[in-house]
Amino acid sequence: MGLETPLTRLLGISLPIIQAPMAGGPTTPELVAAVSNAGALGSLGAGYMSPDAIRAAVRRIRELTDKPFAVNLFVPESVPDDEATRSAVAEMKDYLATAGPWDEHVADEIRHMDDEAARNSEFDAQLQVLLEERVPVFSFTFGCPSAETLQTCRKAGMTIVGTACSVEEALFLERAGVDAIIAQGYEAGGHRGAFLKTGESSLLGLVALVPQVVDAVQLPVIAAGAIMDGRGIAACLALGAAGVQLGTAFLAATESGAHPAYRQALLAESHAGSSARPTVLTRAFSGKPARGLRNTFIDTLESTTGRTPAAAPVRIPPYPIQNALTRPIRNWAAREGNAEYMSLWAGQGVQMVRTGSAADIIQQLAAETEAVVRKLSGDGPSGAHA
Repeated sequence: MGLETPLTRLLGISLPIIQAPMAGGPTTPELVAAVSNAGALGSLGAGYMSPDAIRAAVRRIRELTDKPFAVNLFVPESVPDDEATRSAVAEMKDYLATAGPWDEHVADEIRHMDDEAARNSEFDAQLQVLLEERVPVFSFTFGCPSAETLQTCRKAGMTIVGTACSVEEALFLERAGVDAIIAQGYEAGGHRGAFLKTGESSLLGLVALVPQVVDAVQLPVIAAGAIMDGRGIAACLALGAAGVQLGTAFLAATESGAHPAYRQALLAESHAGSSARPTVLTRAFSGKPARGLRNTFIDTLESTTGRTPAAAPVRIPPYPIQNALTRPIRNWAAREGNAEYMSLWAGQGVQMVRTGSAADIIQQLAAETEAVVRKLSGDGPSGAHA
């Protein structure tokens, strides 16, 4: 697919496709480099990584590719230090210590979590690594860095990409001086990037969100949310997007670092048909709304029917405190290979998840998109992926 758009020109890539920066392990240097080598933009999800780990990963990516790539960070958020928050943390510690099948070692880790340490962010040190390593593309979510920070990034020659879940957020990012905007739809897997509005008002579907953002800003818009094949890519381009960002589509790729039990759960959904379990938005794992496969941990902590959470057994503290409290449980689940207590982030298109190398997936996506465009122009055959 030789499709040039404002995004491909901005990023210096040949395909208007970005592999989403999924933090927590899936976006290995091998995955990032393979995507970039295939003509798209690979992205390292570095939000949870130490500065030293980011530096090592960036250098490994550069060993594997000379193409552009992105590194994504989480913009730090202020956490209330009031009696209500402290009380919720204490309740959650007591609850989680005895709420599941984990051993006493895990329970002790939960009970003795340092609340203050959980509030601290390494964002400044992480970003310093990106500046020192001259990372080509800096993307971010959960907010917007300061004007001074963005100016420093621009002076370093970085292309800057921010995440918006509403028109208001897109306009905020444009005024802040980003180079492109990711419009994240309600369907997207993983954490919501909303930072100006929360709750119902921030839950816009991609088909509604993208054209509104495209009409409101003068920057390239990148559509994100349950895009899994060429039909979805072509549809987003028709809505005015200059490119797309896909995450779930790469989770089962050969180069993905997703845990084997996580990968198995995703692939099971691709064959589940009418018995597939739903993806849900939940605060259970991190304190911030995120979309993933429903499992025992979510059912235990925050029963959900559609978008309406039932009363939780205890109050869920805000992000990132809840994320720190559940980390010992997620680590235990990884050691045990128990997907029922992992955060199985996935978008609503999970039943269309792919296997194979990242290069193969990119090639398939490009061919499918080209076939859809030909079909719509009256030059190609019909069919599900035509």
